[in-house]
Amino acid sequence: MLQLSPVTPALDDPCAPLRLLLQRYLSPEDVQKVRDAYELAALAHREQRRRSGEPYIHHPVAVACILAELQLDVATIQAALLHDVIEDCGISKDELTERFGAEVTEMVDGVSKLGQVRFETREEAQAENFRKMFLAMSRDIRVVLIKLADRLHNMRTMGVMAADKRRRISRETLDIYAPIAQRLGIHAIRIELEELAFSHLYPKRWHALNQAIKAARGNRKEGVQKIGQLIAERLRQEAIHAQVSGREKHVYSIYRKMQRKGLPFSAIHDLHAFRIIVDDVDTCYRVLGIVHSLFRPIPGRFKDYIAIPKSNGYQSLHTILLGPFGHPVEIQIRTEDMHRVAEAGVAAHWLYKSGIQRAHAEAQARAWIQRLLELQAQGGDSQEFLESLKMDLFPDEVYVFTPKGKILGLPRGATAIDFAYAVHSDIGNRAVAAKINEIYVPLRSIIDNGDKVEIITAESAHPQAGWLEVVVTAKARANIRSYLKTIQRGDAEQLGASLLDKALRSLGTSLEALTEEDFQRVYPTFQVADRSALLVSIGIGQVIPLVVAQKLVPEEERGRLAQTARRLGQAVSSLLPGRPGRETGHNQPLLIRGTEGMPVTLARCCRPIPGDPILGFITAGKGIVVHTHDCHNIREWRKRRDRWVDVQWDPEVHAEFPVLVRVVAESGRGVLARVATHIAQADANIDHVDIEPQDGLYTGITFTITVRDRDHLAQVVRNLRSLPSVSRVQRVKG
Repeated sequence: MLQLSPVTPALDDPCAPLRLLLQRYLSPEDVQKVRDAYELAALAHREQRRRSGEPYIHHPVAVACILAELQLDVATIQAALLHDVIEDCGISKDELTERFGAEVTEMVDGVSKLGQVRFETREEAQAENFRKMFLAMSRDIRVVLIKLADRLHNMRTMGVMAADKRRRISRETLDIYAPIAQRLGIHAIRIELEELAFSHLYPKRWHALNQAIKAARGNRKEGVQKIGQLIAERLRQEAIHAQVSGREKHVYSIYRKMQRKGLPFSAIHDLHAFRIIVDDVDTCYRVLGIVHSLFRPIPGRFKDYIAIPKSNGYQSLHTILLGPFGHPVEIQIRTEDMHRVAEAGVAAHWLYKSGIQRAHAEAQARAWIQRLLELQAQGGDSQEFLESLKMDLFPDEVYVFTPKGKILGLPRGATAIDFAYAVHSDIGNRAVAAKINEIYVPLRSIIDNGDKVEIITAESAHPQAGWLEVVVTAKARANIRSYLKTIQRGDAEQLGASLLDKALRSLGTSLEALTEEDFQRVYPTFQVADRSALLVSIGIGQVIPLVVAQKLVPEEERGRLAQTARRLGQAVSSLLPGRPGRETGHNQPLLIRGTEGMPVTLARCCRPIPGDPILGFITAGKGIVVHTHDCHNIREWRKRRDRWVDVQWDPEVHAEFPVLVRVVAESGRGVLARVATHIAQADANIDHVDIEPQDGLYTGITFTITVRDRDHLAQVVRNLRSLPSVSRVQRVKG
């Protein structure tokens, strides 16, 4: 693994360590160019000192050393040495250009903060700084490499700062800088940024985990060595030249896994991993077969990032094996070329070794930056841009197929709407439904690895305001916001009138047949002042046209409506996501958007609760029945596009909902009482209990409890899992 070791500049010649690094790969002429940049930086910072008391010049030299260890080109090293001279020393861009050229000056300017501009809040200034940095990145991606090295050295030397400032900078590092390094594939910098930020943000947690890892290292040392020896010996027998190295997982990655899965450290077994580096791609797959013959692979834990590289250019084979002592061990298999890209990411494009080009990693990075520029072109302030940037920095991805077989990478949790906008903005703007693996589904449906996705479009369709609550990609959010901001009121009103008239005609009347008195009766319901505002609300997707139509139809017509369920089913094709409405659930008012004035019930098969992704299905005699998105009973109904309604929970819902929770616990006296007590401690009520003894050792208990939402349910589950006698807790659907 590439190690970025902290370098301490010598007191007599701070540039000496940098010069030693540069002489490994730069020509004497290029080393002298760097020396010229150092001399100007030393002169500019001669009166400045860091908070620690050391001369300020030590900081730009250390930043340049980090980049020199990545073997970046001479212009980048010069810019790293000069990255603070415009901001802090008053040296002009013209002077820099005259001495070092426009290339270096543009990089220095891109890294510099907006010191001359005053902002109302720290958050606004931060957002605008990132916005400027990404604009500079679009011209030269090396700007962000300098910025990452700058942040890394600041994190290494942050011990002299006040605790609150350390926490603020560490949070920013975890939220923005480490994910950027991950997105660009610069593994070495990302790992160190995460470890340093975690140690400053949660010092007690970091220390406790670090000590636990050291203790586990001693306990498992024999097993880890045995695995490495067996793999190396078997590869020698097969005459395969390979480098086999073991490594421990980092503290922060273990901490994230504990948080993500709700596990204690004692339940984390895959603390070690092995990396096997071979000569070519064919050998990678041969080695995969060999290690699978040595140790049993764990089903579902193999990933082929060679055939389908990650969006940052990363390539490798990953497999999880069950080691000789029963602990899972991760194996990574890659070529030397893949390893360089895995460690240096986009920085590998500038490696001074054999003229190697890393075009794929750089192309992926430039494509990502181009998407960010498109977000800026959509308009909006700096805060919106920063929000979009954070959304786009998802480390986990799913890979899905277009109808033509093209592979698209999207963040985990992405919906069909995100997919539509990833294909093209026009596709997203005109999307009405989707087909996932040949089954019609609503646009809000979440896509998964390997899905084949097709978007159904219509010329009259347009983005809905409710989509903003479910999309996870920055591109989708920016396009939806842009449409909602730019749509002309007149266009929205005209569209709303057309949609409402269509819904009214399905009920046997029309827009022209209604009087102003009819409209005045519904204004308070939809919180609008006049007919124009109501039509605009329909046009921009805030209110469902069929719901408005039902409210407008005179009282005597509603009996006829209940007798024409088929006609109601045909009318639902005009539904759009809408405003809060009410239904009943567990004998209390329940707010679900998109159902105003219509009878709504919660399906007993899956028992949805707030926070669950939901779908509404129009059912004769029941109105809209709400199911969870993954309910098994709706698989066949998904094909009936004329029957489902795109609904969502209202954020202001205040009620309790029944949910089934199954607990498997060790049999014994008082087990039911202990489990029930832990449920009560989580502020949940037990409505019903079913007990089914499984064998002599374990007992299965199914509780019907009432919870407020998914967060409340998660709290109940955590309470139950804390019981030593409980071996499994799961929510029951169906």
